[in-house]
Amino acid sequence: MNPRRESKAIRIGGVTVGGGAPIVVQSMTKTDTRDIMSTIAQIRELADCGCELVRLAAPDAEAARAIKEIKKSAPLPLIADIHFDYRLALAALEAGADGLRLNPGNINEPDKVAVIVRAAKERGVPIRIGVNAGSLPKTQGQQLSTAQRMVQTALEQVRLLESLDFDLIKVSLKAFDVPTTIEAYRDIADKIPYPLHIGITEAGTPRAGIIRSTVGISTLLYLGIGDTIRVSLSAHPREEVSAGYEILKSLNLRQRGPVLVSCPACGRAEVDIIRLAGEVERELVRITKPVKVAVMGCVVNGPGEARDADIGIACGKGKAVLFKKGKQIKTIEEKDFISVLMSEVEKL
Repeated sequence: MNPRRESKAIRIGGVTVGGGAPIVVQSMTKTDTRDIMSTIAQIRELADCGCELVRLAAPDAEAARAIKEIKKSAPLPLIADIHFDYRLALAALEAGADGLRLNPGNINEPDKVAVIVRAAKERGVPIRIGVNAGSLPKTQGQQLSTAQRMVQTALEQVRLLESLDFDLIKVSLKAFDVPTTIEAYRDIADKIPYPLHIGITEAGTPRAGIIRSTVGISTLLYLGIGDTIRVSLSAHPREEVSAGYEILKSLNLRQRGPVLVSCPACGRAEVDIIRLAGEVERELVRITKPVKVAVMGCVVNGPGEARDADIGIACGKGKAVLFKKGKQIKTIEEKDFISVLMSEVEKL
C-alpha cells in the first residue's frame, strides 16, 4: 500500500479532515430537510452506526433555514449541499451549517462564489468543491477526457477560492464510471494540498453499488488517496456507513465493529453455515468494538481460521469446537452455537 497522501488539515465542526487524521466516514440524509424531526431522527441513526459527518440537501430557502433547528439536536456536524442558488449557501451559513458543498457545475460565477466565500471565511466554515461528471460546466473544451474536464473544473474553482484568501477547502471529483473517477483523483492528488473526499457517485443499489464503490474507493485508498469517504447507495444511509467501515477494515485503515470470517459453505460442511453465519452477522451489528469472529463449517480450513480469530467456532456434525485467542476452549452443542459464541464475544 502506498503511503498516505499528505494534505492540509481542516475542521468541520469537531471533526478533523486531512492532515493525517483518520479517514472519515460520512453519509447524506435521505429525508426532506424541511421535515426537521425526521431528519434529526435519521442523523441520530447515522451517528449510532458510526457516521462522522452528514450532508443535508438544501434545495430551497426553507430547507436551508431548517438547518438551524436540526443543528440544535443533531449529534453530528452538518454539511449543507448547495446547488444553483448562491443565496441558499448564505442561508445555510446563517443557520449554522458546519460545512458547505458547492457544485462548480452550477454555481461558478466568480462574484457569487466570492459572496459565499466571504461569509464562510467569517465563520471559519470549510467549503467542499464537489465536482460531478454529470454536471460539468458546458463551456469547457470537449477535446478533453471527462476526467481531465473534472480536474480542470476543480482547479479553476480552487484557484478562485485561493484568490479570495480562502484555504478551508476540500475537493471531490466523482463519476459513476470507476476508471474515470480513479483517473481524476490520481491527476489532482499532487496538484493541490487540500483533503480529498472520495466516492463513486450514483453507484446504485446495494447489490451492485457496494461492489462498484468498493472497487473505486479501495483502489484510491490503496494508492494513498482519500481523507473522507462516502459509499453512495440507493438505500438507507446506514447501509452506506456500514459499507464504508467494511472498506476501511479490509485495508486495515480503521477498525470499528467486528470482522466476521465465515466460509462460503460447500459439500464438506455438516452444518447450515449460510444460516449460521447470517445469524451471527445480525447479532454482531450491535457490537461496536473491533473483534475478529470466525464461523467455519468444515475440518479443512475451519480450525486454522478459528484459531486466528479472537473468537471462533469450527463446526462439525452437531457440534463445534470453540476457540478463543488461538486456544481451543471447549466443544459446544449445535443448539448452543449462537448463544455461546455471542457470550464470548461480549466478554471481550
